[in-house]
Amino acid sequence: MKMEGPQLEILTRRVAECPVDFLAEPRIGAAGSIPVAAIVSDLIRDLGGDPLTLRQSTGFSKGDAKIGRNHLRLVLITCWLFHDPWFLNRKECANLLYLFLTGPLTDLSATTAAEKFVSEPDRREELVRFCLKELDLRPAGETIAQAQDRLATLSTAERRRVIRAAREAEERARAIREAMVRRAADEAAAKASRE
Repeated sequence: MKMEGPQLEILTRRVAECPVDFLAEPRIGAAGSIPVAAIVSDLIRDLGGDPLTLRQSTGFSKGDAKIGRNHLRLVLITCWLFHDPWFLNRKECANLLYLFLTGPLTDLSATTAAEKFVSEPDRREELVRFCLKELDLRPAGETIAQAQDRLATLSTAERRRVIRAAREAEERARAIREAMVRRAADEAAAKASRE
């Protein structure tokens, strides 16, 4: 998040206004209507990069598992986001975009249904902040610390990690309490047998 990026509000509004075409079913084999590989290839070309190779394109036409379908849907939404003029005027994003769409974005798609990144304000902000972070950008007007703190606050993955850690801590505390009760009962029984 070393470099200052675009205004957060402009990008979150852009995601909220995502056209219905980008929310349609991605083409997976013979099913669906939107050719995700073509959308990704066009975006990378518009950003000044080389179009996808046949091998790269294949990764965007598979995904019969639920996670794969959701990932492809999030790729479409993210392509709409990156078609913002701020990114189109900065060609350096093209080289990172393919790696981002096939790597970190896969992890984000595993946490939340893609349509929620359009319909829910916090998820929109999470998506925008996540995308900026992965490109080593932060929202305009924010310090690195502010950007990191806000992303951590919104992060669905971080929230799940905290909830899981809290449940594990509660389970450990319950096991300790039960062990203490058993020990007290054993000590009471031992004391009663000595008397």
